[in-house]
Amino acid sequence: MIREYVVVGTGVPTVRLICIYNIYVCRGGSPCPHVKRRVTMKKQGKLSNLKFFSKYYKPYIGIVILDLLCACLTTVCELVLPMIVRYITNAAETGVTLLVVTVLKMGALYLFLRIVDTAANYYMANAGHVMGARIETDMRRDMFDHLMKLSFGYFDNTKVGQIMSRISNDLFDITEFAHHCPEELFICTIKIVGSFIILCGVNVPLTLILFALLPLMLFSVIFFRKGMKDAFKKQREQIGELNSQVEDTLLGVRVVKSFANEEKEKVRFAQGNSKFFERKKISYKYMARFQACTRFFDGVMYVAIITIGALFMIKGHINAADLVAYLLYIQTLITSIRKLVEFTEQFQRGITGIERFTEIMNETPEITDLPSATDIGDVSGDIKFENVTFSYSDNDKNVLSQINIDVKKGDNIAIVGPSGSGKTTLCNLLPRFYELTSGDITIDGKSIKDITLKSLRGSIGVVQQDVYLFSGSVRDNITYGCPNATMEQIEQAAKSAGAHEFIMSLPDGYDSYVGERGLKLSGGQKQRISIARLFLKNPPILILDEATSALDNESELIVQKSLERLANGRTTFTIAHRLTTIRNATKIIVLTEDGIAETGSHLELMEKGAEYAKLYSLYTSL
Repeated sequence: MIREYVVVGTGVPTVRLICIYNIYVCRGGSPCPHVKRRVTMKKQGKLSNLKFFSKYYKPYIGIVILDLLCACLTTVCELVLPMIVRYITNAAETGVTLLVVTVLKMGALYLFLRIVDTAANYYMANAGHVMGARIETDMRRDMFDHLMKLSFGYFDNTKVGQIMSRISNDLFDITEFAHHCPEELFICTIKIVGSFIILCGVNVPLTLILFALLPLMLFSVIFFRKGMKDAFKKQREQIGELNSQVEDTLLGVRVVKSFANEEKEKVRFAQGNSKFFERKKISYKYMARFQACTRFFDGVMYVAIITIGALFMIKGHINAADLVAYLLYIQTLITSIRKLVEFTEQFQRGITGIERFTEIMNETPEITDLPSATDIGDVSGDIKFENVTFSYSDNDKNVLSQINIDVKKGDNIAIVGPSGSGKTTLCNLLPRFYELTSGDITIDGKSIKDITLKSLRGSIGVVQQDVYLFSGSVRDNITYGCPNATMEQIEQAAKSAGAHEFIMSLPDGYDSYVGERGLKLSGGQKQRISIARLFLKNPPILILDEATSALDNESELIVQKSLERLANGRTTFTIAHRLTTIRNATKIIVLTEDGIAETGSHLELMEKGAEYAKLYSLYTSL
């Protein structure tokens, strides 16, 4: 894989780099020491994926061994029957008198083998599937844990529906693969090898003729396998797209209905659904070709054995008992080959699922703790932005360039400016939601890169314009950051946020269900619950991202008073849309696409009559 990146750093010239297998080199071919960004290799070989997947068997190796032992027993039971039939038929043909005791012993032996076979099959069907489900559970846990480590950048560029498809549908296919893959391969191998050895003991030339046909079947399997794999992968991708579309429509169902666009969404869904059908139809076409080919070769083998076996019997090279046993073993052999061939379909589904699983697991978190990172401890709240420059990974243009801000403990810093100037981005850099391109941010003199992410983000509280409440009760949402809080602490936090009164008016008070994303509550109510959540968390640093811009005047007044109580004594960054709410800020920073245009208090900036004065006059004249 070759990718180019522009690297901008203090004292480092802007250069074009090429990433070759995670090693960054300059155009001349020498390694570049200035790049710390890691790029994940998206394409991996199947062997590498299987090696990655095999580690999930380790905790259950005992179950795997016992499962394979049971598989061996069932295979032995199946291979014994033709030998019993051959013995009885041969005795009848040669005129040997069969004793009743001998027949009963054989019947008892086979009955015993069937009991063993039944018990072994029960274990395989029960414990084997449970093992597959456990592996699925482990993989789903690991995938979710890994997703929690990924930065905002990954989710900015990945559809949630695609992720949901991988964490549900794909992992189910992997469950079946995890259970049946070693079991089916082991059983089929024993049956094929065992049948070959036994049949050679019956008649070598006929056995060699039979097994000479197997490479033709194998060639046909390989020929159709690639088409099946590609078809299944595209089918998985399309179901992920369909999931994303459904999720997008259902989450925005109020917008859909407000514009009376139900028919438009039906058409959009029908198009996606039809595309999924077409992908599925193609996969079924390859599967049909695959199965038709295997059935054809089944028939060829039977015709070959019956025809050639009959000729051998006419010539005296084989007797009737051996031919009967041969046909029974052929049935076992062909069934094994058919199951092995048909298992290729499940194998391809499993491999596709593993590939899509490893694609996520191989995504390298852009933001991680340095080995030397430590907890920050008690935070005073002195913050410095030093020559901060930032650009998104998929865009060479800097969103922020050479930003310098000095904030003292307890300061209320208001950030204003036109849309797209980087106000929210600037604040997102403080908790390291995104990594700096260059420069540094320090808290109490310590670089945020030297602070553990848990400690850093635990010291910062964020109130956003678009409040997200989790599906659950009011209590669950308030205690999200402090799950062990007492009821007294919860109520005190709610009172400080101005939320206690309306919460008590709800049907079940603090145990009332808020609905998905808090849809049962108004915007102002959701905002006050989010503020109560922060009162309970009690962080020394606050980021208020246009927290009141979407509220009506009455709700804004209530929320604004709550925010003032919350900000008291804390270092606060306020991204302001309504400029009248920041007149008492310690310092106002006017941010434009060219960087910081001016700083100062409300009075100082109004006296200057520059950018801020223009913005304020424009806002108050509306």
